[in-house]
Amino acid sequence: MAVFKDLEKDNSIVQKYLEKEELEELLTVTKNEGLEGDLLAFTMLAYTGLRVGELVALKWNDIDFDNHTLRVIRTYYNPTNNKLKYQLLTPKTKTSRRIISIDELLIKMLRIYSNEQNKIKKENKPFYHDKNFIFATNEGFPKTLKAISIRLQRLLKKTTIEKAITPHSFRHTHTSLLIEADVHIKEIQERLGHADIQTTMDIYAHMTKNIKRESSKKFSNLMNDLSKAIID
Repeated sequence: MAVFKDLEKDNSIVQKYLEKEELEELLTVTKNEGLEGDLLAFTMLAYTGLRVGELVALKWNDIDFDNHTLRVIRTYYNPTNNKLKYQLLTPKTKTSRRIISIDELLIKMLRIYSNEQNKIKKENKPFYHDKNFIFATNEGFPKTLKAISIRLQRLLKKTTIEKAITPHSFRHTHTSLLIEADVHIKEIQERLGHADIQTTMDIYAHMTKNIKRESSKKFSNLMNDLSKAIID
């Protein structure tokens, strides 16, 4: 019975994040069929582990292009999804306020996106409310969480992925990728700004099981000839 419970738990954990191949499929579809800002948004979520509220609250001065870092000092709150009635709140825990290193790919994508956004600002200057948001509408307001979620669901329908993925799933995806890259659990906790790391630990336990299985297979393959010689 305990074995079945473990299997059920493992399956539940797997449903919380995208495997590397699934992420590649989604981002490829997004690149080919996504709208303005889609690719940057979902790549950033997957490559940083940001909460979606932290993502849409980002401003350009939160990016340090020289040192390749990103700071998280606010989160977006808008229960009505009215683009005019949003609030920018400070993160609810001290650990949520953080500076994280970001990939060279994201730096390049941000530079390109900044140039594209500057063109939109000029074209829509009479009614553009420039508050320096990275993920802004054509009017300058930060994109709503609902808008990000809708875009994700529309793109997922164009993939073979059958999991119930949400914007928050990218946070767990980032966790799984860090574990696969052999990043220490404490570093993962700090990068994600986690106070409670239970989900991280669950994914960590699941991923390390897989890594151990793969290590065993690789060793068996490596020693295949010797093993045959011993048996024969």
